[in-house]
Amino acid sequence: MLHEIIPVGMLRCNCSIFGDEASREAVVIDPGDEIDRILGVLAKHQLRVKAIVITHAHIDHIGGAQKLKAATGAPVYMNANDQELYDHLDMQAEWLGIEPPGPTGIDVNAREGEKLLLGPAEFQVIHTPGHTQGSISLWIPAENKLVAGDTLFFDSIGRTDLPGGNTKQILRSIHDKLLPLADDVVVIPGHGQETTIGRERRRNPFLQGL
Repeated sequence: MLHEIIPVGMLRCNCSIFGDEASREAVVIDPGDEIDRILGVLAKHQLRVKAIVITHAHIDHIGGAQKLKAATGAPVYMNANDQELYDHLDMQAEWLGIEPPGPTGIDVNAREGEKLLLGPAEFQVIHTPGHTQGSISLWIPAENKLVAGDTLFFDSIGRTDLPGGNTKQILRSIHDKLLPLADDVVVIPGHGQETTIGRERRRNPFLQGL
């Protein structure tokens, strides 16, 4: 399977583009900005977007969803617990000093246990609240990869001082939902470099003693 990661926008959100080489279908995760770059990758690999998945409704992850949906016609998946946060994109834009993006309709509630197929690969939705109430991670067993959004990072965890954040909750999400995965699972965080479950279990200072 093809997988390209593009850091987009002023906060360098990691936008993941997964493409199935047989069907030429794609899943785009967290198209926060720079939609022309994302469309360029899709065109380069001759991919058509099957689904747009949002790990949480912060503007740096969802800001480009309207433009990408308009360009591709693909449905948008987001956990419904983040709808109120998404309804205040204009306020989020004001915090960053940028123009608010156009809102888009959310087509599918990305609930715990929801599965999205891309070729033979399953993208399994794991509800991991704490950074926001609707934060999700995507576990892709066939690729041995976890797209963690802003829940788990290299040596860190998602911040919990923004609306909808809860420190105890994010630690519980990581302990109960993510750390049971195998040590060699590759973690693609919402920002910054990749890591593995095993490395974060052993070395992440926020997770010691969990």
